[in-house]
Parts: sequence; structure tokens; C-alpha cells
Amino acid sequence: MEMQNLKPRRGSDTYRLDDSDDLVVMENIGSVPSGKVCLQEHGIIVICTEGRAQLEYDGAVIQLQKNDLFLYMAHSVACNFMVSSDFNCRQIWFSRSELFNINIFSGTSLVDMSQLKLCPVVHLNDDDVALINIYFPLLCRKMSNQSSVLQPDIVRSLVGTFMLELLAIMRCSANLETEPGHQEEKLPGFHKRRIVDKFIRMVEQSDGRIRKVEDFASQLNITPKYLSTILKEVLNRRPSTYIQLFTMEAIERRLRFTDMTMQEIANDLNFPNASFFGKYFKEHSGMTPMEYRSKYHKGK
Repeated sequence: MEMQNLKPRRGSDTYRLDDSDDLVVMENIGSVPSGKVCLQEHGIIVICTEGRAQLEYDGAVIQLQKNDLFLYMAHSVACNFMVSSDFNCRQIWFSRSELFNINIFSGTSLVDMSQLKLCPVVHLNDDDVALINIYFPLLCRKMSNQSSVLQPDIVRSLVGTFMLELLAIMRCSANLETEPGHQEEKLPGFHKRRIVDKFIRMVEQSDGRIRKVEDFASQLNITPKYLSTILKEVLNRRPSTYIQLFTMEAIERRLRFTDMTMQEIANDLNFPNASFFGKYFKEHSGMTPMEYRSKYHKGK
């Protein structure tokens, strides 16, 4: 089965910021993809408003019903979609680059994503639904009014607040499911999940300066093979996926928010030289560091 890389739709009930795919809000989505899909650059927040749906998500069967919230994380593989005839949902698509613009990282950590990966579906209570029913129409209205003064800043501020509300709902639900004192320590796989959490936290704290799986495995006192095995088992990811994610985040932050030269960034992140750094970034982003910096400094 051939893998598809989906893009957010265009047309009615679809709202874009600056006509790009980096931030897209959609209403009245009643159809689902066919075949196997894997989003490389986007995450998607799906809020089921009617009917039911089922899909296979990284090997696990996910079922959605009315008032379920589902977080589709980048690099996850989904297939075998099925929906009821009355299925409908809302969606928010966001790229990693747009998260910098939204600026939700100040109070959250990407380490949270390991827990969200384990609990990607949350059933919303009445208060949660009422909150979303306030935010979502307002967001659509603000995104559709492109003539408004400071519209991009207003939209990003609103999206950032909305996403923090949703993350708070999901984190609260995940905590409730794993909260009963020390009983969690007796659950199967607890030790492996602890190692996974430590690994992701270490990668984040390295800030892109450590990029070898064996270096992290050594700090955890396990073999690289065992680290790869438990990452695959717990999160269906390779260690290199997280290392690349945090390395690219570290590079993008320096390119966008500092005046460091390419050589200075290469030195800071322990690349052998500026040429090797440039090749690494282009391989994973599709553009050179200078092209990326120019793209996000345009108009500033």
C-alpha cells in the first residue's frame, strides 16, 4: 500500500493564514482519506462533532465518537479509515514552524508529547465542549477577516491560547488515567515508559548538541539497540526521529530569533563545520539555512 503525505484541503469552511498550509482551520469534514497516510510536517487536532470513526494509528485501533478530541502527531502512520454516514469533525492543522509563531512553548515542553502519544484521544465533557464552541467560531471568523489590522498576530495569539486549552484538557485526562498513586509502577511496561520519558527529556535538554543514539543510550546505561527497541514498542518511533526533531527545532530557533552566523550556529551545535551544518539542515528541511532565515525575516 503506497504511503500518502496529505495536505489540508482548500475550499469552503477552510481558513488559512497568509494562504499557506502552516496553519489551517477547517469545519464540516465528513470524509476521510483512503489508503495509508503519514504527515511529515503537520500535526492535526481533530474534534468529532457528529457520528463515529475508526482508524488504525501507528498499529493501534482508534475509535472516535461525538465530542472526542484526537491528536494526530507528525510522522504517525494512519490507515484503514472507516466512518459512519453522519460523521463530521473540525480540524486544526499546524506545522512545526508555525508553532514558533504561535509561541506555545513558553509554558509547555515537547516531552509532554510522549504522554500524548500514549493517550491521543480524549472524550470532552460538557464544559470542554462549551469552551471549544466559543473558541472555534471566533477563530474561523478572525482567520476569514484578512483585512483586519494586525490579523496574523491576533490569529496566532488566539490559536496559541486555544491550543494551550486543548493541551491542558489532554494532559489532565492523561494524568487521571495514570494517577492512582504508585499503582502505575506495577503496570506492564512502566519501566520502559520511564526510560522513554528520560530519553526524550535528555534529547530536549541537549538542545541539538548531541545527535548520536549511542551517546544517549550510554547516559541511560542501556545499549543503543535496547533504546531503539523500547522507543519502537512504546511510541512506534526510532530514537533518531526525536533527535532530528529537537535538533531542527534548535537550528530553526537560532535562525529565526538570533543574528548568529552559519559558522557560529555550527559551532554552537557541535557540527564539524558550516558546510556539514548546511547539508544537514537542507536534507531535513528542503531549503538552505539562509533560505529559511530569509523566509521568516521577510517583511521584518
